[in-house]
Amino acid sequence: MAENVAQKLIRSHLVEGEMTPGTEIGLRIDQTLTQDATGTMVMLELEAMGLDRVKTELSAQYVDHNLIQEDYKNPDDHLFLRSACRRFGAWYSRPGNGVSHPVHQERFGKPGKTLVGSDSHTPAAGALGMLALGAGGIDVAMAMAGEPLYLKMPEVWGVRLTGELPPWVSAKDVVLEMLRRHDVDGGLGRIIEYHGPGLDTLSAMDRHVIANMGTELGATTTVFPSDDEVRRFLASQGREDDWSEIVADDGATYDHHEEIDLGTVEPMIAMPSSPGNVVPVTEVAGEPIYQAYVGSSANPGFRDFAVAAEMVAGHQVDDRVSFDVNPSSRQILANLAASGHLGMLIAGGARIHQAGCNGCIGMGQAPATDSISLRTVPRNFPGRSGTKEDKVCLVSPETATASALTGVITDPRTLGADASYPRVAEPSEPILVTDTLVPPPSPEESRATELEKGPNIVSLPEFPGLPDRLELPVLLHMGDDVSTDEIMPAGSRVLPFRSNIPAISRFCFDILDETYYDRALAAREAGDGHAVVGGDNYGQGSSREHAALAPRFLGLRAAIAIGFARIHWQNLVNFGVLPLTFADPADHARVAAGDVLVLEGLHAMLAASGDDGGEMMVANATQGTAIRTRHVLSRRQVEVLREGGVIGWIRGRL
Repeated sequence: MAENVAQKLIRSHLVEGEMTPGTEIGLRIDQTLTQDATGTMVMLELEAMGLDRVKTELSAQYVDHNLIQEDYKNPDDHLFLRSACRRFGAWYSRPGNGVSHPVHQERFGKPGKTLVGSDSHTPAAGALGMLALGAGGIDVAMAMAGEPLYLKMPEVWGVRLTGELPPWVSAKDVVLEMLRRHDVDGGLGRIIEYHGPGLDTLSAMDRHVIANMGTELGATTTVFPSDDEVRRFLASQGREDDWSEIVADDGATYDHHEEIDLGTVEPMIAMPSSPGNVVPVTEVAGEPIYQAYVGSSANPGFRDFAVAAEMVAGHQVDDRVSFDVNPSSRQILANLAASGHLGMLIAGGARIHQAGCNGCIGMGQAPATDSISLRTVPRNFPGRSGTKEDKVCLVSPETATASALTGVITDPRTLGADASYPRVAEPSEPILVTDTLVPPPSPEESRATELEKGPNIVSLPEFPGLPDRLELPVLLHMGDDVSTDEIMPAGSRVLPFRSNIPAISRFCFDILDETYYDRALAAREAGDGHAVVGGDNYGQGSSREHAALAPRFLGLRAAIAIGFARIHWQNLVNFGVLPLTFADPADHARVAAGDVLVLEGLHAMLAASGDDGGEMMVANATQGTAIRTRHVLSRRQVEVLREGGVIGWIRGRL
């Protein structure tokens, strides 16, 4: 039977279940990726499990998020992560090496392999023909311990590309066009697979841009074939031997179909404050801006910076604009310096920052009050930049740079004729920077390594199992598309506490309700804890498990929503929070903040469920009504919940 690329990748790693959409499958994982904002918890989870040494082919830990060292917390965590890599046998990428996703593509990406990462943009590795999935940290820790990754089998959405991008338009505009068509939930339950003759015009890093932001569509992951372009990229990295061809069979089919003529794509912009709020740049041109920002995992390639450099060559950016350039890797920075493009950027007025995530995650470079910031980053959720009432827009490097020059939102096509568009080629022999990645030591050296824990690093709290009855006040009633940035904010204010759950829990939901922390503590001390109610696509965005773990620490026992984002739903289960969906979405409006919900006979109801979940009645004691809900927990996940979370469940197995 003819198979597409996604099906080939899944079948070659399937260890449990059947490839029937919607049913649970287990996949063998070859590689893992962790970054410092989530990796600290992963390493603490490995310690709690009692793991001796990672069991994957390769695990890599990157320090790319928490680079600002205004006190001891971040540098202490960096040393802890270094010691944990030595203790458990993982690669260590030190601060300044760059963003995890492009560095992993440079050094470790390999067609045909599976990769799971504790970062929601891990699917960027699909650019090389990998099956790459974002997940919560505990799922990554389990993969490092040799356990399968469990997920619902997705449908495959084939997107056929034809034509060639016109001048002044690039890969970012392609994925923004997908978001314009389908919004932030259009890819839920799907793998997006790009195919067609238009692929021949897209470089491996162009594909990285598109695969990275498939996450913003809600997709499980994005895949591209491993073709001659992937072979060229790996050869440029000195790793041609890692290449293998993986393409769809003749006659392969897809569950859903889409087509994009690249020649018709125009410059696009996602307006505040959602990646799905996309319009053509022409519709908003002329609005004054404060900031233009180039870089991030969503535009990490050499050409993304070199095009910007050649656009500002011989010019100065507008004196009101902060033109922030964030190199994606040490290797990219070295090549920009060698090619002369770094000098062009500096002379043009750019502010050059260290290689890392930086402002994308709210670590510096916050925009001014009530001012537009144009960024080539992957998402623009409210307050993510570090400025509470921010106006962040997502654009291509061409649009960001054109606007930096003029001081207003500018369609880059207005800067000059097509012939003046700087078409930049990748260096034929790039400078390779490899010796700053630290390989794992021998097993004997690992076992002799002690974990270095600073005063801010606190071991994981332990949670009791699921009781048979819960009586829970509803502390929050929320609408659609609440993101994990709103549940547990990022940025320099919050992320230094990521290895200290009691401390970081103080920031839970404070973007939505500053009283939540105190009310949650009171409910935890007075009774069984509390519940929250969400709309559709609840928990979209980052994979950070702190958005489940910290509320659980404060007593969250159940979350009821119209629908959940995949990773957050899994994270809730992993830490013993019961996720339920309204059988009738209209019931969302029939529950109010302050209502008391009663769940009785939980053990029997869960035990009676099938492999695809079951129904559960929830009594609203305040209103004297009953609400019919559903869960889609597998039998394995029911066991996890009854144990209070996955750590207690896996500790017994190890």
